[in-house]
Amino acid sequence: MTEKTQTSKTYNINVDRDSCCGYGVCAEICPDVFGLDDDGIVVLLKDKVGEDLFEQANEAAYACPQLVIKVESQAS
Repeated sequence: MTEKTQTSKTYNINVDRDSCCGYGVCAEICPDVFGLDDDGIVVLLKDKVGEDLFEQANEAAYACPQLVIKVESQAS
């Protein structure tokens, strides 16, 4: 019998802070990855996430009114 090794994907999170308008939707949806600075602009708390936070981070990216968040699969 052979054992299957499960590999967990890693995703890179990138934000364009200069284009952020500070709606804060990302921080509400995924507070483990996104925060807000004193001016209400997005800050990354984590620039890489695993599959455990992928859905939340991706939902935050799609919900961003300015579309300043990118979630991309990390190349192997």
